[in-house]
Amino acid sequence: MDTEILFVVLGLAALFAGFVDAVVGGGGLIQIPALFTAYPSTAPAVLFGTNKLASIVGTTSAAIQYGRHVEIPWGVVGPGAVAALLGSWFGAKAVVFLDPTVLRPLILLLLILVAFYTFVRKDLGSVSTEPKHGLRSAGLALGIGAVIGFYDGFFGPGTGSFFIFLLIRLLGMDFLRASVSAKILNVATNVAAITYFAGTVELMWKLGLVMASCNLCGAVIGSRLALQRGSGFVRKMFLAVVAVLIARLAYDTFLR
Repeated sequence: MDTEILFVVLGLAALFAGFVDAVVGGGGLIQIPALFTAYPSTAPAVLFGTNKLASIVGTTSAAIQYGRHVEIPWGVVGPGAVAALLGSWFGAKAVVFLDPTVLRPLILLLLILVAFYTFVRKDLGSVSTEPKHGLRSAGLALGIGAVIGFYDGFFGPGTGSFFIFLLIRLLGMDFLRASVSAKILNVATNVAAITYFAGTVELMWKLGLVMASCNLCGAVIGSRLALQRGSGFVRKMFLAVVAVLIARLAYDTFLR
């Protein structure tokens, strides 16, 4: 396939990924398989790094869009983002010592539990039950950022979903506010990943910039739609993305 056609196809994939990622996370479900299909002989680290390069622009744009309309609890999001950045960096380095795929069965089980709990608890994330944030909330945010940040650097699938679920369950946010906060935490993990990959492999910068532009367009559309539709829409998208993640991980674990 010609390079120009590949860029168009991957640009369209990035557009859709940006839309999904802006609403509830999970854009990597679209971009990563597209990159591996288009460049099957390229080193995985190059493709993962290029994916992060493409997605960080859309994620940052979505965070800015949300931040204009939804108040961001910086007292918890700030410490969480710092912890997520550091956790992601160390997670990426830990890949040298352990094969990340050994986590698949555990992550599959956790995602099934998250989907079941969210589906059964119809009121989960429908309205905010946030307390007045203090040291306890900041400590919880540090823990969430460090653990899920490490996971994102080490393995990755479902990072946005885990961020959102834990922000709702532990900090009482509604789905919309949790999605906003998760975007900022995800920007931090992406910065760490890009820094790590750029220092170890040669990224596909031209392709990454093309996909980043398309991802940005999708993110603008997705964030505006989420703001218009509110927490109910984000909850439905959350369940849909988690269901796709479960199906993908189940296939990789038991059928591939």
